[in-house]
Amino acid sequence: MKLNRVNAQQGYVWIRQGIWLFKQNPLGFLMLVFLYIFLVQLAILIPIIGVFAILLITPSLQFGFMTGCRQTIQKIRLSPLVYLVGLRSSGPVVRKRLLQLGLIHTSLILVLSFIASFFVDVQLLLPALTGDKPLGIEIIKQMYVVLSIVVALYIPIGMLMWFSPILVGWEDMPVTQALFSSWIACWSNRYAFIIYLLIWGALLVAVPLLLSTVFEALNIREVGSFVIAPISMACMTVLYCSAFATWKNCFTDSAATANPDEIGA
Repeated sequence: MKLNRVNAQQGYVWIRQGIWLFKQNPLGFLMLVFLYIFLVQLAILIPIIGVFAILLITPSLQFGFMTGCRQTIQKIRLSPLVYLVGLRSSGPVVRKRLLQLGLIHTSLILVLSFIASFFVDVQLLLPALTGDKPLGIEIIKQMYVVLSIVVALYIPIGMLMWFSPILVGWEDMPVTQALFSSWIACWSNRYAFIIYLLIWGALLVAVPLLLSTVFEALNIREVGSFVIAPISMACMTVLYCSAFATWKNCFTDSAATANPDEIGA
């Protein structure tokens, strides 16, 4: 394994490779993402403890999904149990390190939430979030402010956590080395990641918002929900698949293939 430096164009190529990987087993990957969303929603129903639990196991779930990506390339059948590979099949050392990453991830999210609370007008947003008040211009502006602050604060956390579960699980790195290596990989290839994130921002935020506005203007809001939800679900799944492409391209020699739409095993 070695760290590769790539040009900015690779940010777009990663998405193409994510689409290629998704097409190898669309139903399997959709199942994994749906299961993850279900687990998150189930955890939210358990006050306080549920949220902490899902944050704690997020690196393990991330490692499981990446293992599923590798299995798909190797023509191995996907199973929901792939999410447990980090906690069940990787040995006590990897399991301990993944849980340590989970503790670090949880702590960083708590710090992020504390900092963000200074910039968020909860009294303004709460009625809109609970459905007690329609979305007005001020509320929409505040929601965009909150989203921008959260994204800006999460970027350093994302850089630390992007590759670290894989480095812990596949490369047998200690936690601190994995976090440092993940940060260096993201920073060294920051221009590619900027392109990558801008494209995904447009696909996951701007496009659904535009479609929602169009359906609202046509007074067919109910139809819009049936159209936007599956599109967003598919985009989110391709996003997770493309994360595997970033790993192959940033950390391994076999990332560059004759066809940029494919990912080498």
